[in-house]
Amino acid sequence: MRKLLSHKELDDRLDRLSADVEGFEAGVLDWVETIDREDRDLEISQPESWRQGAPATRTSFVQQFRADVDSILTMDREEEARLARRIEFARLRLDKARQEAGIEAEGDGEASAFTSKPLPRRVERRSMELHALRTEMVERNLYLVLINVERYAQAGASRLDLIQEGCVSLFRAVDGFDWRRGLLFRTYAVHWLNQAFRNYLYNSSHTVRVPVYLQKALKHIDQATIRLGDPKASPEEIAESSDLNANLVSAAMRAARGSYSIDMEAGESEEGSRLRDLLVDEDADGPYSTRIEDISLTDGLARAMRDLSEREQLVIRMRFGIGFEREHTLADVAKELGVSVERVRQIQVRALSKLDTPGFRREMDPFLN
Repeated sequence: MRKLLSHKELDDRLDRLSADVEGFEAGVLDWVETIDREDRDLEISQPESWRQGAPATRTSFVQQFRADVDSILTMDREEEARLARRIEFARLRLDKARQEAGIEAEGDGEASAFTSKPLPRRVERRSMELHALRTEMVERNLYLVLINVERYAQAGASRLDLIQEGCVSLFRAVDGFDWRRGLLFRTYAVHWLNQAFRNYLYNSSHTVRVPVYLQKALKHIDQATIRLGDPKASPEEIAESSDLNANLVSAAMRAARGSYSIDMEAGESEEGSRLRDLLVDEDADGPYSTRIEDISLTDGLARAMRDLSEREQLVIRMRFGIGFEREHTLADVAKELGVSVERVRQIQVRALSKLDTPGFRREMDPFLN
């Protein structure tokens, strides 16, 4: 039976090694050599160990998430530092196992789930150990997501989406946290949470995505407009007041234009009237016009046949009645060109083979069933 390395034994050793902050990593690597020779695996804690009872069932996902988070035990400074040292130990041990197995390290320090062949048993186990420790750190700090999500939810964003972004950002915070600096994890994690929430709002608040730099410029433009007291101030005036480039101001103002659904209500006075009912082309002869199509059949055929010679185009047009009142026989075309019927057939075969291309199919696809 394989002997496990308990968290208590690990913490005792890491606490002693942490007394020498500069030599901590070297000390860990030396000890890893010893326990690897003994082939000892690290104990993996079950989530129940940091939860107090079963969370109550709630009606909505957000309520259930809050109940789950309330059941998780938070950590004090000492517990947090010990868990952070465990994570560093597990990551160093995984990196060593990867090097010995000739596997390149992943960006997040864990083994990739998408590999062409099974991972060595040692690498797979080390990855599980690191994942379990990272997950514990994230779960025991999920309350930070709920604390910081509220002010961003007031901007009209979905709480569910914000919670998801916050949970993902906590994993990034775990990977970048350095216990040596003496900070609490929550102090460092809040930066990642705020960044994740802001990025979500920047990328999702418009129907058409507006680049972040333009959205940041819009804040300065709004402030400058308030200072000027003129909501119709020109881009040049706003640029002078906000110390922004005039071209940037113009681009940001164009990007800020709203998008409206054609199914939205046109107004309170006309119940049932929608915006689409007001969009009428007065020059149209009827409800349908070829102008609303991306491409007409005539234009599509003209583009498709532009690589054919004049003789080949004439043969195809006469044979299939394109631009003529009716289709013509091979004899009719032969008489028109002054050649034999067999020659017309050969020209037709060659022209059709030239048209059998992906480009022709793209041009004709809108008109084919």
